[in-house]
Amino acid sequence: MKKKLFGIFGPILLAAVLLVLLFFSPYKINSSDPKLIKAASSSMAGNVLRGNSITKEALSTDNYVPFFGSSELSRISPFHPSVLAEKYDRGYTPFLMGAPGTQSLTQFMMMQSLGNDLKQRKVVFIISPQWFVKHGIKRDYFDAYYSPEQTLHWLLNLRKVQASDKYLAQRLTHYGVVRKDERLDRMLAAVMDGKLPDKTDLVFSKLKLNMLEREDELFSTIGMVSKQDMIDKNTKALPEKYDHTELNTLANQLGERATQGNEFGIQRRFYHQRIKPHMNRFENSQKKWDYRFSPEFSDFQLALDQLAKEHADALFIIPPVNGRWADFTGLSKEMLKQFSGKIKYQLTSQGFKNIADYTDQENTPYFMQDTIHLGWKGWLAADEKIAPFLADRKSQIQNYKINNQYFLSKEWQEMNPAEIK
Repeated sequence: MKKKLFGIFGPILLAAVLLVLLFFSPYKINSSDPKLIKAASSSMAGNVLRGNSITKEALSTDNYVPFFGSSELSRISPFHPSVLAEKYDRGYTPFLMGAPGTQSLTQFMMMQSLGNDLKQRKVVFIISPQWFVKHGIKRDYFDAYYSPEQTLHWLLNLRKVQASDKYLAQRLTHYGVVRKDERLDRMLAAVMDGKLPDKTDLVFSKLKLNMLEREDELFSTIGMVSKQDMIDKNTKALPEKYDHTELNTLANQLGERATQGNEFGIQRRFYHQRIKPHMNRFENSQKKWDYRFSPEFSDFQLALDQLAKEHADALFIIPPVNGRWADFTGLSKEMLKQFSGKIKYQLTSQGFKNIADYTDQENTPYFMQDTIHLGWKGWLAADEKIAPFLADRKSQIQNYKINNQYFLSKEWQEMNPAEIK
């Protein structure tokens, strides 16, 4: 009987013992390995973005610059920031902090978990108008990059509940992946009431955070696929010396070659796979789309508040939408212009002055790679702002005037840009 029981439960007990030994052993990935950090910087891997160990190690040096964004960062071309920095030996490597589906809420969670590693640093932040839909970030997108580790890091470091904390707690409770954790749900309810979480909940959460941090140390490279080979390959298309005139000519040539065969100036493969089979469905399909009213404006304010707390300096890039595509789908160009005005008011009124707004470049040939993502000339134009901005990577103390009371409010989310004075 004992042998029979051992045959049933023995493997389970053995697995449990091995798991305990693994978690309490000194083994971890070598997050200070330069090759590992370089590979992680372009991977945009979920485990890297949801964790902290590799990113914090990268930002503890002056070798990496955080680039916050979303799907545009995943499209490697000769004019991608990672390629240009590599080819022209600019002394830094972009650490791509984003992926398809990441938006302001996810990016804020990454920012706050980095803590002092963002202090007085320069960062690049690409704002996509498409984030600012009626209900903000979709559940599937939020769930994909939700990090219990980063959430607990925020809660366990609270010393005084501020307006931004109340807002964040309220936003997090919109998502089932958060609310299914009863203790976390209870802690968020306390913060929404302006109170610090219960001490008992904090003790258990500290133990859980220790476990999550250990998982991060052990497993953050699982599923990580670097884009370094693609970056190296694309550097070969560039001239040996940086010459804007020569690069602009090359951007025109590559854009023309890649977009032949459709009237929208869209990369051929994207057009034939994603557009052509559904042309009838797309025509006039975006007439009612509106990016002027969204909780995303307040989610974005969380990121601005965090940058201000760390005295970080950011260059904000606002891409256009492909103009010919907007005409076909009925997407309002006046609405896009008003969106741009609203987000720029939120930035400039609080002291964020470095803004590269390309909304008016919607009809520039080869500026866009597809419908909404920067292309050959778009990235080259962005580089004209990025290169001088990062020539000195140390941020000076910024005179920010953060107004969370207004920009975290429903009033701001629903403010008509035409009424902003």
